[in-house]
Amino acid sequence: MTTSNRVVLSSDHTAIHLRQTIAGHIAAQGWVVVDIGPTTAESTHYPMHGKAAARLVAGDCRFGIILCGTGQGIMMAANKVNGIRCGVCSDTFSARMIRHHNDANMLSLGVRVVGEGLAVDIVDAFLAASFEGGRHATRVEMIEVLEGSVR
Repeated sequence: MTTSNRVVLSSDHTAIHLRQTIAGHIAAQGWVVVDIGPTTAESTHYPMHGKAAARLVAGDCRFGIILCGTGQGIMMAANKVNGIRCGVCSDTFSARMIRHHNDANMLSLGVRVVGEGLAVDIVDAFLAASFEGGRHATRVEMIEVLEGSVR
């Protein structure tokens, strides 16, 4: 995983406002935000946004934050990219734990599931947490073997 301070954000059309709120919040904390849109409310397809963000995380972005109505569909698309471990979270405990135990590099949120205040708290918990390694590293390696990124 890269050590850059770049965080890519993307969403479908339902989550533009929340994505922009999160972008401003994390930029104020010193993260370099790479917001890849969309910028209009015209209907769009979440798989293309999940994939595009995941490719940047597999490249030079440290983390990705993606959003759609439930967070589920865009997460499923992101997880198809090798090296991506993305989880949907609707609470801060889960957000911390996907970093601590799963070395997650992407967070997915559902704009129809969590409100703005909770979403910002979830993002903060995710970005502040770190991977614990140890026995969890073995399990993450097992996931990597399943996807074929490690042999």
